[in-house]
Amino acid sequence: MKIVIAHSAILLCALSLSASQDKQASKTNPTVSGASAGQAIYKQHCAVCHGNDLKGNGPAPPPFREDPPDLTTLSRRHDGFPDAYVSNVLRNGVKIASHGPAEMPIWGTTFREGEELNEAQVAQRIASLISYLKSKQQK
Repeated sequence: MKIVIAHSAILLCALSLSASQDKQASKTNPTVSGASAGQAIYKQHCAVCHGNDLKGNGPAPPPFREDPPDLTTLSRRHDGFPDAYVSNVLRNGVKIASHGPAEMPIWGTTFREGEELNEAQVAQRIASLISYLKSKQQK
């Protein structure tokens, strides 16, 4: 139990630092969009679990990264890229049983409340992440 609490504290500190850095970046360059912006957002928020290569091998300690999905195979697994599904997961999170006590973060809420972004900015971030994920799909 102490290990889980310690891991939770470490992850929360990392996410907080990441959110703070991302907030500053969004204020200094709010016009960046598309796959390039999505890549930066992915590296700051998603790579810790899904890995830099999007294959689910990030450095987050268990139980926070127990088998995160390979994001390069979304198109293959869904018979085309599932824009609406990915948008929903990013906005609302998802309970993933194999993640143990952790859930997929609810980025819509994190971006809106934690980083004080308006709905248009949240929608732009999610669109940028989707654009980046689409650009990394295996053929």
